[in-house]
Amino acid sequence: MVKVLVVDDSAVMRQFLTSILETDPNILVVGSAMDSFIAAKKITKLKPDVITLDIEMPKMDGLTFLSKLMISNPLPVIMVSVYTDVGVDKTIKSLQLGAVDTLLKPMMDSEEDKEKFKKKIIEKIYLASVCKIKKKSPIQSFVSKKLSADVILKKQSVGIRKKNSEKIISIGASTGGTVVIENILYELSGDLPAILIAQHMPENFTLAFAERIDKFSDLNVKEASHGDRVFRGVVYIAPGGKHMLLRNDNDGYWLEINEGPLVNRHKPSVDVLFRSVSQVAGSASLGILCTGMGDDGAKGLLEMKNSGAVTIAQNEDSCVVFGMPNEAIKLGGATYVYDVDNIIKYIRGFDKNE
Repeated sequence: MVKVLVVDDSAVMRQFLTSILETDPNILVVGSAMDSFIAAKKITKLKPDVITLDIEMPKMDGLTFLSKLMISNPLPVIMVSVYTDVGVDKTIKSLQLGAVDTLLKPMMDSEEDKEKFKKKIIEKIYLASVCKIKKKSPIQSFVSKKLSADVILKKQSVGIRKKNSEKIISIGASTGGTVVIENILYELSGDLPAILIAQHMPENFTLAFAERIDKFSDLNVKEASHGDRVFRGVVYIAPGGKHMLLRNDNDGYWLEINEGPLVNRHKPSVDVLFRSVSQVAGSASLGILCTGMGDDGAKGLLEMKNSGAVTIAQNEDSCVVFGMPNEAIKLGGATYVYDVDNIIKYIRGFDKNE
């Protein structure tokens, strides 16, 4: 049983969240709170496994409360908010502060929107509970069909491919990945190979995420667009809600942004990115699979390794969730298993390695 505390200043939203979460027999809403001060008292008394938290609240805003909570009593927090231009920046900040996931509030006059929201939040509650207590997740309700990378890009026969003239670095991540990616990119500088990133994020978030990192990184960081040419010293982040694939022609590498279906229940999918890199760049590439729930990227990392690429899985101690890297390790897809500091060191020296 996953115990949930609902924190939102709207009585209507608190009632709605409680009613939909309790339709699942493995979720118990132990209480609700209209502001952060009431929430703090109820956390001590009710000991929830997961908290849903609004960003905009009276007395103490959600971000301030989240930052204090992560210091005094860390718990898995799902931010449930209205995404406006300002709200997107605040939600990105919440992920940096330690929230494990985010979700857009539904349009309350749309039954279809409410049903989609219900499916998403129940799944996210289960995933969040595993982040905290590190135990096997309960059987998930409302699980959609899981598609593989085959629906976007067909697998090719195994064999080490010749190097292209230019190296490529590809990184995949999910839960906890925004902080890891920021940490990596803030520590890199100089004339590095292009870096392609597939981070599981909602639509409209990746632009703000890229712009945020670009302000503080010595590298040029951008949200990828279809047809982008791939240049050294530039970081390309796959847009939320779309797949990103590496392609090449007589002029070099370029990026395809694909509107295809969810792969491993994600879009962008790490498997799709890694497969495309394995087919186009082969042994001229480096693949890095970071923290995240599930197994997206595990098969793709193995395909990269089989094509001659160097592959790295983030180690358990430095992961928020060891799911994706662990699956890659079990498949034999990781050349190395490193913490974040050693991942950074390897990237810095990658260009020098033959």
